[in-house]
Amino acid sequence: MKKVLIVGGSRGIGRAVVQKMNESYELISISRSASEDMKGSLVQYTCDVLTDELPHIEELEGLVYCPGTINLKPFTRLSESDFKEDFELNVLGAVRVIQKYLKLLKNGNDSSVVLFSTVAVKMGMPFHASIAVAKAGVEALVKSLGAELSPGIRFNAIAPTITDTSLAEKILRNDAMKEKMKERHPMKSYLEPNDVAEMTEFLISDKSKKISGQIFELDCGIVTFKI
Repeated sequence: MKKVLIVGGSRGIGRAVVQKMNESYELISISRSASEDMKGSLVQYTCDVLTDELPHIEELEGLVYCPGTINLKPFTRLSESDFKEDFELNVLGAVRVIQKYLKLLKNGNDSSVVLFSTVAVKMGMPFHASIAVAKAGVEALVKSLGAELSPGIRFNAIAPTITDTSLAEKILRNDAMKEKMKERHPMKSYLEPNDVAEMTEFLISDKSKKISGQIFELDCGIVTFKI
């Protein structure tokens, strides 16, 4: 059974990834809070990947880094601290985890790393300056490491549109705003966490073993279609 580390698996997309993959993979979870109702062979560590010592792991063939932010403000209200905090969590946190477990991933069989971007990197959306800058760094990391560490480790990223998680609760806070958000997307829907989990499992699995260095826009059509 393939051993996969999920960082940020206690809520939102990360939680959906754990639930989706828990019975088919040997999962290790690192998050700031523990998940109490997960089944299967899940091993959990509670820590902050930015500040705490990362746990010792013996073997690893997959890594999913889920932590993210939705820090939406006008540019004039964004501070340097906003930019630094978004970059630290989205980029430097991923770098720290990858460097910690890189040797294990190199020793694994068809190891795969999945990171997360956002459609705002490609679209250009108001109030997204800080998070778009951070996620653009994630995309650059995917392409750079995918090239540098090929063929031993595959790197890909998923760039979701808005997903119904606690991070997006202010944007999807009532039925009217939910309907408005659906209308913005050509497919008249937005994402549920399991939609992203399905793509994540595919990119970790051997079904995608010829895919690396790619950014997958899981976008309900909003990036590609002009309708």
